[in-house]
Amino acid sequence: MQEYSRLVGIDVGKKRIGIAQTDLLKTISTPVGTYSPENVFEHLRSIVNQSTVDKFIVGWPLMPDGSEGDSIRMVMEFIKKLTVEFPDIEIEKVDERNTSNKAMQLMIEAGISKKKRREKERVDRIAAAVILQYYLDEYY
Repeated sequence: MQEYSRLVGIDVGKKRIGIAQTDLLKTISTPVGTYSPENVFEHLRSIVNQSTVDKFIVGWPLMPDGSEGDSIRMVMEFIKKLTVEFPDIEIEKVDERNTSNKAMQLMIEAGISKKKRREKERVDRIAAAVILQYYLDEYY
C-alpha cells in the first residue's frame, strides 16, 4: 500500500452506480458521482489514472436478516468486470444494509431540501460515500 493513495467506494445498482473516493491520506470519504452501468468504467479509469487506488470497496447487498438477496448476482457480475478491468487493484465487499437510509439521514441533517433528497442519483453517490466511510471507520 502506498502512503498517498485512495480507496474508491462503489454502490452498484441496476440503473445507477454511485462512486465515492477517499482523500490521499485515506481519512475521509467524499461522493464523486453517479453513473450509468454503461459509463461507470470510463469514470473509474479516470480516477485510477489521476491517482493511485489501493482498493475498491464494493457494497454487498445483504437482506435485513443477513442472507444474500437477489441483487448479489448483479454485484458479482460487476465485480467480475472490475477484476478484468483493474486486475492489480484489490476488491473488498462491505455490508451495505441501511446505507440508503443513512444517506437520506445525512442529507436531512445537512439541510438538503426534500426535492433534492428525492433525486436518486444524489442518494446513490452519498450511499457510496457511506459504504466507504464505514469501511474506513471499521476496517482501516
